[in-house]
Amino acid sequence: MNSPELPKTALTQDAIRKAPKVVLHEHLDGGLRPQTIIEIADEIGHPLPAHEPEALKNWFFEAADSGTLERYLETFAHTVAVMQRADDCFRVASEAAQDLAADGVVYAELRYAPEQQLLAGLSLEEVVEATLAGFEEGQRLAAAAGSPITVRTLLCGMRHADRTKEIAELAVAYRDKGVVGFDIAGGEIGNPAERHVEAFDYLRRENMPFTIHAGESCGPESIWGAVAVCGANRIGHGVQLIKDIDLTGDEAKLSNLAHYIRDRRIALEVAPSSNLQTEGAESIETHPIKALYDLGFRVTVNNDNRLQSRTSVSREFQILSETFGWGWAEVKRCTENAMKASFLHHPERRRILAEVIRPAYAALESTGAE
Repeated sequence: MNSPELPKTALTQDAIRKAPKVVLHEHLDGGLRPQTIIEIADEIGHPLPAHEPEALKNWFFEAADSGTLERYLETFAHTVAVMQRADDCFRVASEAAQDLAADGVVYAELRYAPEQQLLAGLSLEEVVEATLAGFEEGQRLAAAAGSPITVRTLLCGMRHADRTKEIAELAVAYRDKGVVGFDIAGGEIGNPAERHVEAFDYLRRENMPFTIHAGESCGPESIWGAVAVCGANRIGHGVQLIKDIDLTGDEAKLSNLAHYIRDRRIALEVAPSSNLQTEGAESIETHPIKALYDLGFRVTVNNDNRLQSRTSVSREFQILSETFGWGWAEVKRCTENAMKASFLHHPERRRILAEVIRPAYAALESTGAE
């Protein structure tokens, strides 16, 4: 396969930050500001492993950098703990929208599991409404600061629990009120998506789009279940699909599953730094994203969890530029991939592409800014 010519120098994070970007895979409870965690934890009496923002930020990264998805997920006990009251749901959502906008994100789909936010007595509906109000406030403040962003949300059912049908019904109830889709989250190992086929059948009957975490910790069989059995419109991560592609010869040989995903333009929500932490990939140099991109899969680049991975989407693109020589053409293609694969209605997708994304990248490519 032919690789793009390497730029003379890698794109800088500052330059990438100024370019419009789209994030499809971002966990709301994985992007809190450390200071916010400290302040809310103090109010509710929740013990933390560190009480100074920088120290807490480092703790989250180091604890999540253990090499397993299960240990990575343990860090969320602290973030979820401070998202139990309506005001806290509102604050976290507002700050997330503002922080993403400050990184140059113009459209984002943030996901969270409302069933985990009921410990202080909120109902599922109260969690969703407080969070949606927070996103609205964050969008307003971001626009006032000169960085407009459109934020929508996906509701997650926990794959190790039994409330996915209920959460799917909740997502449908808030359709066109800010919720645009559904997902299942949590440990992939031992919790196949097929266990929740009732929820996915319901969503298909209601014409509600959904994505499924698959191919992060488990192999292609997990992706097959998500796509063939459950009918996923997108795949969260999906990097283990590379195991179904033979790259040893002059021409790649794809399995029927790999062909189907590429042919049907089923987007892969890839989060490189997170994949390294959970051992979805051994190193950034051997990360499957480059091969999948070069083969024409609908690859998108995402944060997953900005706090645990100590990252941003600008940083993710910078790493890919430094490692694989990606320039503006690759950043643009992944951004357009993400916008096309978003769960927004088609006219809104077209508008953001035509009015925001394409003009900005045309200017960047013409000037050769780095």
